Amino acid sequence: MSMFDVSRVSREVGGQEISFETGKLARQASGAVVVRSGDTMVLATATVGNLRDVDFLPLTVDVEERHYAAGKIPGSFFRREGRAGEKATLTARMIDRPLRPLFPDGWHFETQIVCQPLSVDYDYPYDILAMNGASAAVAVSSIPVPTHVGSVRIGKLEGDFVINPGEEAYGELEMDLVVSGSEDALLMVECGANGVTEAEVLDALDIAHGEIKKICAALEELRAEAGKEKLEIEPPKVDPGLVEEIRSSHGAKLDEATQIHEKLARQDAAKAVEEEVLERYASPEDGDGEADSERRAEVSRAFDKLEKEIIRRRIAIDKKRPDGRAQDEIRAIECEVDISPRVHGSALFTRGETQILSNVALGTSRMDMRVDNLSLQESKTFWHHYNFPPFSVGETGFMRGPKRRDIGHGALAERALTPTIPSQEDFPYVVRVVSETLESNGSSSMGSVCASSMALMAAGVPVSSPVAGVAMGLIKEGDDLIVLTDIAGVEDHLGDMDFKVAGTSEGITALQMDIKISGVTFDILRDALEQARAGRLFILEAMREAIPGPREELSHYAPRIEQIKIDPEKIGALIGKGGETIRALSEEFEADINVEDDGTVQVYAPSGPLVDACIARIEAMTKEAEVGDRFTGKVVKTTAFGAFVELTKGTDGLLHISNVKPGERVSAVEDVLKQGDELDVTVVEVDPERGRIGLRLSNDPAVEGKAPEELTKVGTGDPGPRGGGDRDGGGRRDRERLDGGRDRRGGGRRRR
Repeated sequence: MSMFDVSRVSREVGGQEISFETGKLARQASGAVVVRSGDTMVLATATVGNLRDVDFLPLTVDVEERHYAAGKIPGSFFRREGRAGEKATLTARMIDRPLRPLFPDGWHFETQIVCQPLSVDYDYPYDILAMNGASAAVAVSSIPVPTHVGSVRIGKLEGDFVINPGEEAYGELEMDLVVSGSEDALLMVECGANGVTEAEVLDALDIAHGEIKKICAALEELRAEAGKEKLEIEPPKVDPGLVEEIRSSHGAKLDEATQIHEKLARQDAAKAVEEEVLERYASPEDGDGEADSERRAEVSRAFDKLEKEIIRRRIAIDKKRPDGRAQDEIRAIECEVDISPRVHGSALFTRGETQILSNVALGTSRMDMRVDNLSLQESKTFWHHYNFPPFSVGETGFMRGPKRRDIGHGALAERALTPTIPSQEDFPYVVRVVSETLESNGSSSMGSVCASSMALMAAGVPVSSPVAGVAMGLIKEGDDLIVLTDIAGVEDHLGDMDFKVAGTSEGITALQMDIKISGVTFDILRDALEQARAGRLFILEAMREAIPGPREELSHYAPRIEQIKIDPEKIGALIGKGGETIRALSEEFEADINVEDDGTVQVYAPSGPLVDACIARIEAMTKEAEVGDRFTGKVVKTTAFGAFVELTKGTDGLLHISNVKPGERVSAVEDVLKQGDELDVTVVEVDPERGRIGLRLSNDPAVEGKAPEELTKVGTGDPGPRGGGDRDGGGRRDRERLDGGRDRRGGGRRRR
């Protein structure tokens, strides 16, 4: 008889079974569920800790990747997992965003949700299972969340929508849409796409909600069978009488303060009114003691409720925004490029009181980012980082590396820009973009998209199209609602929806949406998407005035990468014994040289002249000799009939004795030349069948200034063949063959 009382439910979602099991693992957590599809298993736990005396929700969400789940060993020095990687952090954020608003007001228990993949099958990515498992763990716990949350991924592949596609298909998806929602409403959307239309997004959301309802039904079945009794929470009450008293005494002053356009001045004015309210309604009764903390909290709650009500009513009903803009009006925009003179590309994007400085750095393929997580992806050649220092909002704080919000905003901008980045074949650089938030009053992530797109073009990265982003908002009061374009911070904080849309003039490349209410219909979403498209086009036009497209030339300070193709049989000659030849080239030209098995050679150096010189040397070393080619070669052997001159590594030519001193007859080659002498020679004969290369001195009057077709008539002075190949007749000594095709001219060259 088993010691476990196990409950299990399952549903079919998109043709795949997803199961939820509780009662066997991690039983001391408040709620623990193992969610499974195929061979992917995720353990999700929700644990309630101590009650804290705080005025916020003490909720943390962690996703803990363990490499053993995919049969991997961590790549770190210690061979142990460290801090959460980007994928785990982004998954944790997608779990947190739809769940957090559902916690009841007044829930001040320390709460932790932990999701840990136990087994990973790449046909069933773990992130969607973790999102559903987290909601399932909350459902069976004592946490009084009123509704369940289901999550699905909708991919667009070859024109068709696919539900929960496998990870191997990610690289081919035209759209990757992750949606979370309840039985009644959508709550969170995260999307990356290659320029899809607004109508396609709406269709995908409709499909997603149908699948979400199945998951929510499964979670309710699991809760009914194995759920714990929910804790009862007394939400903090706001005395309506106190609200009216404050409205009567300070309402007009608060209304005036909240209409100040400048952010910090508005905040200071509202704070001053709040201090007056606290002084009047929560001052010490005896004149000597301190005001009762509970009374101050009660007055603060009443003041906050009144402030929120005044602002929301003014926006939704009176159609007046805090900074005086119209519903679809975008704040003043200023765009500028080349801010930082030494970086490879930079741009400054200012929109109202939000200002972003983006900088681009270019590197070689060897500087790619290694990805060490549970995904199939092994490396990245383009990435975007986002920083949000406290001074950007007029505050002080610790600078201790990127926070989860920074990682999330950076990933959103990266997702928006990625579809426009050229392939490695077309632009063989690794590209890093960093966005520095210098000022923030709403939508710094979308400002990062705009600034970074301009910085990429300023750097000469041949992006397919510029990208812009805009943040939309919604405020709904009863039947009155308003969709806002380019929301500022206060509209985001007090609004009912945060809707960020980025894309080109042709379509959407990234979308992120968080909805706080259940009354957002598809008609509202359709209007918001169309309004966002108009705003995006307006911003793109402002960006185009600053920089119309990618520059033709890279920055003077940017490194140079050039790529050529050589005969694969010549790779050995280029590398040299033990790598001595390629190392010598790297040192001479300060270059990083990368050679592929197919003969592709990438040369990276700090400047264009160094790259050009290195490429010229490689081409001279590896190309097949042709009539008319000039070489500076070294005498490697003298004989009675002439001198053998090494043209390139492994290839010699014969300078006949009759030509070692033009116009004069010599009795012995050694009278004129000795081994080790350097000569400037020109090829006048190539006989591949006999492995024979004939040479004349380049300053020989019979050769100098002659075209290749004329040189064939000059002759070598050699009376006849002396054998094929090696040093008997001049030719090729290195016969090592490598895999791959052969291009005797060395292939084409692509300049950047």
